[in-house]
Amino acid sequence: MATGTLNLRQVFTPQLIRSLAAPLLIIIILAMMVLPLPVFLLDVFFTFNISVSVMVMLVAMYARKPLDFSAFPTVLLVTTLLRLSLNVASTRIVLLQGHGGSAAAGKVIEAFGQFLVGGNTAVGIVVFVILTVINFVVITKGAGRIAEVSARFTLDAMPGKQMAIDADLNAGLIDEKTAKQRRKEVAQESDFFGAMDGASKFVRGDAIAGILILLINILGGLFVGVAQHDMAFADAAHTYTILTIGDGLVAQIPSLIVSVAAGLVVSRVGDDEDIGAQVVGQVFSNTQVLAITGCIVGILGLIPGMPNLVFLLFASALGALAWRRRRRLAAGLEPAPVEEAPPEAQAAEAQEASWNDVSPVDVLGLEVGYRLIPMVDKSQDGELLRRIRGLRKKFAQDVGFLSSPVHIRDNLELKPNAYRITLKGVEVGAGEAFPGQFLAINPGRVAGALAGRETIDPAFGLPAYWIDNASREQAHAQGYTVVDASTVVATHLNHVILSHASELLGRSETQALLDHIAQEAPKLIEDLVPKLLPVSTVQRVLQNLLAEEVNIRDMRTIVEVLAEYAPRTQDATELTSRVREALGRAILQSLFPGNAEVQVMALEPGLERILLQAMGTGGDGAIEPGLADTLLRQTAQLAQRQEDIGLPAVLLVPAQLRMLLSRFLRRAVPSLRVIANSEVPESRTIRVTGMVGAAG
Repeated sequence: MATGTLNLRQVFTPQLIRSLAAPLLIIIILAMMVLPLPVFLLDVFFTFNISVSVMVMLVAMYARKPLDFSAFPTVLLVTTLLRLSLNVASTRIVLLQGHGGSAAAGKVIEAFGQFLVGGNTAVGIVVFVILTVINFVVITKGAGRIAEVSARFTLDAMPGKQMAIDADLNAGLIDEKTAKQRRKEVAQESDFFGAMDGASKFVRGDAIAGILILLINILGGLFVGVAQHDMAFADAAHTYTILTIGDGLVAQIPSLIVSVAAGLVVSRVGDDEDIGAQVVGQVFSNTQVLAITGCIVGILGLIPGMPNLVFLLFASALGALAWRRRRRLAAGLEPAPVEEAPPEAQAAEAQEASWNDVSPVDVLGLEVGYRLIPMVDKSQDGELLRRIRGLRKKFAQDVGFLSSPVHIRDNLELKPNAYRITLKGVEVGAGEAFPGQFLAINPGRVAGALAGRETIDPAFGLPAYWIDNASREQAHAQGYTVVDASTVVATHLNHVILSHASELLGRSETQALLDHIAQEAPKLIEDLVPKLLPVSTVQRVLQNLLAEEVNIRDMRTIVEVLAEYAPRTQDATELTSRVREALGRAILQSLFPGNAEVQVMALEPGLERILLQAMGTGGDGAIEPGLADTLLRQTAQLAQRQEDIGLPAVLLVPAQLRMLLSRFLRRAVPSLRVIANSEVPESRTIRVTGMVGAAG
C-alpha cells in the first residue's frame, strides 16, 4: 500500500498538477455548456466564480506594475468564459425546474434573487440594468480605452526604448544580460497592453450577453411556465423573473469585480508601491488638505436641514487625522513629503558641474531620422545592424585592425529619412535612404532615365534614382546597379570607414594590435616597444600607411622593419618609407594583381631633376607655383586617361620624392597612388604609359 501511494505521488507531482490545472478547467467550463448540472454543483461553481473574481481584483490591487500580473488577459478570457458557461447551465435548470419555486435553481440564485433585491421583480430588473450599465458604459469602456491608448503609445515607444537599451549597452552602462532582460520587458509590456486591448472586448461582450440572456430567460420562462406547466401568467412572470434576476446578478457582480480589476491594472502609474499604499500615501499625506476638507465638511454640517451629526462626525474625523499626522511629522515618526526646490535653488544647483557632465565623444557614430529606426532596431530585425557587424569584421580582415564600434542613435533634428555619419563628433558623411525603395545607380553606361526620385549616390557621387520595387527589373535591364536602402547606408559607412582608417587607429587600438601580435611573437614586440620606439611613433607609422591605403595586416614584417631601423632613426616619415619598401610586393599586388605588367605614369626626366634639386637645396620641398600648377594639371589628365582604359592611376617616382608628391598630388587627385622605384620588386615588369611634364 505504501508502495502504491509512493508511486502515485511520483506520478502526480506538483508540476504535473499545475500544468494540468488550466486544461482541466477549460474542459469543465465547456462541459457545463453541454451537460446538465445538479443544483448543488451549480452552487459550487457560482461560489467558485465569485471567489476567483475577488482574488483577481486583490491581485490586481497588490501588483506593483502591470507585468506583475502578465497573465491577466488570459484570466480575463477564462473568467468570462466561465460566467457564460454558468449562464447556460443555470438557464437550463431555471427553465427545466423553475416551476418548482425560487429554490429550484439552487441556493445561490435564490439568495441573489430574494435577499439582495427583496424578492421584488421591478427592483431586481432595475438593479441588474444599473449594474450592467455601470460595467458596460463606465468601467469596461474606460479600461478598454486606457488599454488601447497604452498599447498604441507603448508600441510607438518601442524603437526608442530599444535604441536606448542599445546605447546603454554600447556605453558600458549595462551588460548583455541586463540588456537582454530589458529588451524582453519592453516586448512583454507591448504584448501585455495589446492583449488587454483585445481582452477588454470580451468583457464588453459579456455585459451585452447578460442583458440578452436576461430577456431571453424571462420570455422563455413565461412560455415554459404557462404553456408547459399550466401556471398562471402572473405566477410564471414572478417566479421566472426572480430566478432570472438572481441568475443575472450572480454572474454580473463577478463580471463587475473583474472589470474593476482590469481598470486597476491598466491605469497603474509607477511601480514602487501597490495601489493601496499609493492612494493612502498620496491622498491622506497632506495635512493641509485634510484640515481644509474637515473645515468645509464642518461648515456644511452647521447648515439647518442637513444631516448635522454625520457631517460633523466626518469633519471631526478629518480634523483628528490631520492633527495626528502633523504630530507624527513633527516627532519624525514619518518621512516628510518631498517638496520641489524653489527656482533659485534649482538654478544654483544646475550651475554646479561635475565630471559626470563630461561625456566622451563617439569615435564612430551613425545618427538616423525616425523613419530609418526600423533599419537599426534589433526587435524589428533591422537589416542594417547585421550589415554593420559584417562591415567591422571585413574591415578588420582587410585592413588589419579592429575599429571602434559604430554607436547608433536616433536624431529628431534630422529629416525623417536622413542619416549622418560622424567621426569623433564631426560629420564626415550624410545622405538619405527610403526603406522599401531601391537606389538605381548609374555606373556610366545605361540605356535611359528612370521614373523615380533623382538623387546622387552618397558613397561615390554617381547619379542615381530612388525607385519602387515594380521598377527594379526595368532598371536592371537598362544597366543600372540596384541596391536596397540598408545597402546604401552600409556602403556609405564602409566608404567613410576606409577613407578615414588612419584616424580610426588611435593609441588604444595600436596598443591592442601590438598586444595581439605579442601573443604569437612576444619577444619581437618586447624588443621594439618600448625599448626602441614609443607606441606613439609606431602609431604614426601605421597611420601613414593607412592614409595611403596600405593595409597593415602584415604586422610581423612591419615590426621587424621598425626594429631594424629604429636604432638609426626615430623619424616616423623615414620609418614609413622603409616599411613601404618591405611591403612593396604587397602594395604592387593590390594595384596590379597576379604577375600582370605594371603600367604606370612617370616623371619626365627634366622635371624629375628639377624636383630633386628643389628637395636637395631648399630642404622643405617647396615647388615654384607655375611648376606646381602644371604638375597638378598634367597629373590629373594622365590619371583620368589611366582610369578610362581600366588601369589604376599610379605614379612611379624616385624614393626621395615619393612622400612629397604623394601629399601634394593626392589632394587634387584622390585616386592617385604614388609609389617609389625602390618599392617595385625586381620580378615585376614596368611599362610607362605616360610622362608627367612631357611636351604636348
